Amino acid sequence: MTKTGIQIPEHYHQEYQKPQTNRPEILRGVLSFINPYRRQLLISFVLMVIGSVASVVGPYFTKIALDSGIVGQDRLVLRNAVLLYLLTILVQWLVTFIRINIMAQAGQSAIYDMRARLFHHIQQLSLGFFSHYSAGRLISRVINDVAVLRQFITWAVIASFRDILTVFGIVIAMFTLNLRLSLLTMAVLPLIVIATFYFRKHIQAIYRRVRAGMSWVNSVLAENINGVRVIQAFSRQEHNYAHFRDHVNRYHLENSLQSARLVSLFFPTIDLIGTLAIFLVVWLGGAAVLGETISAGVLVAFVLYIDQFFRPISDLSQRYDQFQSSMIAGERILELLDTPVEIQNHPDAFPIPPITGMVTFRNVSFYYADDPTTSVLEEISLEAQPGETIALVGETGAGKSTLIKLLSRFYDPTEGAIFIDGHNIREVTQASLRGQMGIVLQEPFLFGGTILENIQFGRLDATPEDVEAASRAVGAHDFIAAMPQGYHTSVEEGGALLSVGQRQLISFARALLANPRILILDEATSSIDTQTEQIIQQALTALLKGRTSFVIAHRLSTIINADRIIVMDQGRIVEQGVHEELLAHGGIYYNLYRIGFQEKAP
Repeated sequence: MTKTGIQIPEHYHQEYQKPQTNRPEILRGVLSFINPYRRQLLISFVLMVIGSVASVVGPYFTKIALDSGIVGQDRLVLRNAVLLYLLTILVQWLVTFIRINIMAQAGQSAIYDMRARLFHHIQQLSLGFFSHYSAGRLISRVINDVAVLRQFITWAVIASFRDILTVFGIVIAMFTLNLRLSLLTMAVLPLIVIATFYFRKHIQAIYRRVRAGMSWVNSVLAENINGVRVIQAFSRQEHNYAHFRDHVNRYHLENSLQSARLVSLFFPTIDLIGTLAIFLVVWLGGAAVLGETISAGVLVAFVLYIDQFFRPISDLSQRYDQFQSSMIAGERILELLDTPVEIQNHPDAFPIPPITGMVTFRNVSFYYADDPTTSVLEEISLEAQPGETIALVGETGAGKSTLIKLLSRFYDPTEGAIFIDGHNIREVTQASLRGQMGIVLQEPFLFGGTILENIQFGRLDATPEDVEAASRAVGAHDFIAAMPQGYHTSVEEGGALLSVGQRQLISFARALLANPRILILDEATSSIDTQTEQIIQQALTALLKGRTSFVIAHRLSTIINADRIIVMDQGRIVEQGVHEELLAHGGIYYNLYRIGFQEKAP
């Protein structure tokens, strides 16, 4: 909760609590992405050592120039010392330039690998995962958390080693030059420890709130974009804007500002402590120079060393914070990558041969893993002959959609088995199984691109002529041909430029083009108008002919011509037969027909 009382939903904040995984384990997991680029890391490390040595010896040449060159009135020594000092600067510039380029390439390549692996893994995850994980949270991991790791992998790893080496090198050089001034410089270190401890203690909690707030922003943004039609339909724009402005975005702003205030206090404090050290050295060291206890060159070299000494300490303090945030981001990314794919191919799975379409459900029961006490399907036994059209009807929640999800192997039965042409679908590869299925959903989804590309989605090698033939078969060709660029018209993301009926016709063409042996229509005509439905009904006869089809629908016109109607209730098959038989029976189907199927058969 912020100072204005904004309360973030708990599940966002829980994601960013202190990692429970072992830190070394997280670090190994993150660094595993750099492992393919260890050669570049080794080169960068060598260059870093050269640069650190150059930065440490530079002030020493200043001492030589002052003491032996100017005080000793030796022009040759003065010239050589100045040239050597200039050389150290050039060496630092050159090795830093090369090192940054090498690390940028290696780091960006590692991030490329990480994002590609995340994307591939997300594509493989089972539907059950997406039922409880929002798109906004996934986007936050793939974009924001990976961006945090990009900074860590690309810059922080090598730079931290550089800073540590530089600090140790400077300490050795300072104690070599003068013990008293070195101890005087070290006297301010307890102040740095106190400031760093305070910063570290408070920045961790603030940073977690910042990351949680960003996840909240992403989730709400994705939700509002996906639901923009509903928002506008109910005129919720101003209400949603006020909620986003005054709660979601405000929470993130307040924590970001609090983080910025703490950072703005810490780093000037480190600079102030460094200035204090310089003040003490110049004051007491200057008195020693006047008393001829030390040389002016030693004093100037010490001032330069002190300036270099506190800079890497400040950087290390900042990188500690970066390390903390990287561990949190790394844990979330590794957790996502470690999320098991529930539906996997059996180790001995084989591609299913071309099928005729015989489907057998044998004593199939199913419940969701997070609610094992509630059965969704109970002891379903059903056999569909090749080319048979099966209509599934029943009230909402009867188990119709779950049945076809099991057939498509989006889920596996809790008990029992499903066979296609005698093959247990658990024993065949998912790609070969779904490659012989066509699915048309209630809410058709089109990808950004052209109409042609969307129809080709299930069969990438299809020619434009094949696409047009499929479109003609489902009655989509006429409206596609009337589009500004025909089949090459861009539909934008989600098919936003098309009506629901047009999107559904394109999804029909997509399914037909794949030429499936098993066709699944999941309430595919429920979102279209009557005129469009008449066009589809004319194409359904050709679509269903010769294919084993499972049709879920609430419209009589879609069901009446089925070879068999399966009536489901509370996860069980309670009736089955043809339309006239079920009406004469006077059971559940008759009641559904009487109160739900109002239109007449064509």
